[in-house]
Amino acid sequence: MNKAKTDLIQARIREIDAIPTVPAILRPLLHYLEQPEDQIEVPKIVELVSCDGSIAAQCLHMANSPLFGRSRAVDTVRGAVISLGVGRLRDILLSCVLVRMVPKAKWLIDPVVFWQHSLGCALLCRQFARKINYHAPEKAYLAGLLHDLGEVVNSVLLPSEFRSAAEKAFSQSLPIHEAELSAMGFTHCESGEILARHWNLAPDIGSVIRHHHDVQQAKLHPVLVALVNLCDLLCRMRGLGYGYYESREVDFLEEPAWWILTKEYPHLEQFDLARFTFEMDEYTTQIRDLVSSVFPS
Repeated sequence: MNKAKTDLIQARIREIDAIPTVPAILRPLLHYLEQPEDQIEVPKIVELVSCDGSIAAQCLHMANSPLFGRSRAVDTVRGAVISLGVGRLRDILLSCVLVRMVPKAKWLIDPVVFWQHSLGCALLCRQFARKINYHAPEKAYLAGLLHDLGEVVNSVLLPSEFRSAAEKAFSQSLPIHEAELSAMGFTHCESGEILARHWNLAPDIGSVIRHHHDVQQAKLHPVLVALVNLCDLLCRMRGLGYGYYESREVDFLEEPAWWILTKEYPHLEQFDLARFTFEMDEYTTQIRDLVSSVFPS
């Protein structure tokens, strides 16, 4: 991406920061959640979450989702905060920021479909991370949730250019990043990295956002990038993509991301990847129901 385009995106991101539709409570709440966990007080979180009805509702939806293995109903904000934990709550709030910063009319990709893909990828990343003994499955969850941050940037800040890219992807059954590169000269990976830096997201998340489609270029945190790359592919190939068919044949065992992971985790040579790809089918309906309720169209 050339400097002029980078400067334009950065300027427009600053404009988005000033949009009043992002509730004032999000910033202090996110800032508070960045403190060490032993310094965070549950009553303070409950107080802040309770200040915004839609955020409280999203927390309750998540806390009661079977995707998170809850055995009994949670019907209070306090119960939701305790049930979800600080890390999950932070992830939900980051999602809130993204939803609130984008007016409905600005979305060029169906927002429900976008969140189905993002949440599906997040859940699969966490499950895959646990299966391969990756040391930070919750970090993998967050990386999966935010990997396509640049799609929001392109949709809102460069609508005419991104519309051309999206139409090209849909009509020619291309992966969206290939259509972006052809139509715009850059992809959501680059614009997403700009927003990640602007928001001071962690370097490992930034590396995932920048390189989840070109894992071999990832100099920082290549294992996390590879993990997200594979889970993104799995979602797109199993019906949790962007609502259109991608004309692409995928052999996961030949993917560069798989080579990176097997180098780090030699036991993956015996991993039943075929079985794992089918396991996510049981998630699909639940993910769609959850996203439709939390992020209504």
